[in-house]
Amino acid sequence: MKYMFIMRTPVELEIPEGFDFTEIINAMGAYNESLIKAGVLLAGEGLAPAEEGFVVDFDSTPPVVTDGPYAEAKELFNGFWMIQTSTKEEAAEWAKRCPLGPGTRLEVRRVTETEEFDQSNEYVQKEYEWREQLGSDKPVAG
Repeated sequence: MKYMFIMRTPVELEIPEGFDFTEIINAMGAYNESLIKAGVLLAGEGLAPAEEGFVVDFDSTPPVVTDGPYAEAKELFNGFWMIQTSTKEEAAEWAKRCPLGPGTRLEVRRVTETEEFDQSNEYVQKEYEWREQLGSDKPVAG
């Protein structure tokens, strides 16, 4: 089973500009290395600050694009990991080992597999073709 760990940090805990990342990088590096050695890490990335991002709001036509930072945001999505484990419990154990501090939450969501959808659907079949074209068993869309 694939799981996505979504790191959520309250806006007020975002790392200030000029902060020395060394301790954080070392802790995250050691955590990532343990995921790799265990053979469960599929992907993982940190995200740039919210002010470099934008939101696309689909409440209107055409959708409206708003640049960050997001005044109404209480939490920021700061990074993610994709892992593959045998059980939900194993995913939870890996999540608990993540070196995050107080105030930070790690949302864990199971990633759906193509096999869970109606196999007669045209786009489910195309998903398999796209994966083959890309030389990957990873989802193209999801």
